[in-house]
Amino acid sequence: MTVTQTDTKSDVDAPAPVEKEHLRRLLATGERPAPPSAFASARAFAWRSMLKIKHVPEQLGDILVFPIIMLLMFTYLFGGAIAGGTGEYLQFLLPGIMVMSIVMTTIYTGMSVNIDINKGVSDRFRTLPIWRAAPMVGYLLADMFRYAAAGAIMFGTGMVMGYRPEGGAVGVLLGVGLLLVFCFAFSWVWTWLGLITRSEKTVMSISMSILFPMTFLSNVMVDPATMPGWLRPVVENTPISQLVDGVRGLFDGNVDSVSVLTTLIWSAGFVAVFGFLTIRAYNRK
Repeated sequence: MTVTQTDTKSDVDAPAPVEKEHLRRLLATGERPAPPSAFASARAFAWRSMLKIKHVPEQLGDILVFPIIMLLMFTYLFGGAIAGGTGEYLQFLLPGIMVMSIVMTTIYTGMSVNIDINKGVSDRFRTLPIWRAAPMVGYLLADMFRYAAAGAIMFGTGMVMGYRPEGGAVGVLLGVGLLLVFCFAFSWVWTWLGLITRSEKTVMSISMSILFPMTFLSNVMVDPATMPGWLRPVVENTPISQLVDGVRGLFDGNVDSVSVLTTLIWSAGFVAVFGFLTIRAYNRK
């Protein structure tokens, strides 16, 4: 009987029964571990983003320097011209400039997402048995630290300059909490933008083109009552103006419940719309 070359090759390549059993024991030593929960996955990715700040501390420059410069510049350059004195103007300005500075730092979320996509890191994430939205939520949770740190630094600087919140510690904490809720929701806009654009420079240019009109066309630095009649209702009803009214009222002890509620509605809308668009774009990448 003639043995063909194919039969010989298959006999050589086929593992012996003993080897099969050995491999089976190595690969199946126990039950497969359960996949992590949504919270555990998001927490892991949030810690990953925090480690980036640890290894590249230069990223904290925007929250350590920029808010202080903004507060000092607007208080001492424009305080006398707008309010007749820096002390009175500081009481009006600090909540608004805090909102402005922290909202403008939300764009870094979209830039981080875009960088990871261009490096191919996100492709690895999609192969893991985790909640699909965990990487995106992790970015946002880590950036909450950035927002809170910026707020604390700016508020501390304001206290040194003479700012005194009439709402007390409770009002300040509630105001900062409202600001963080809005920034978390608003960051979904830039997360979605980071997924659909080609480079982080594009994310930066588009986001700044949106943020500059939104923040300056608001009640951050001046009272809308001094504006022309046709412009005043526009300024008073922007998301930024509603947020500033809510935070300013909580800081001052005069809670504007309408502005607080409107801000929460805007936040829910941002999460519902851009959260959905972000997850859909992430799944299609």
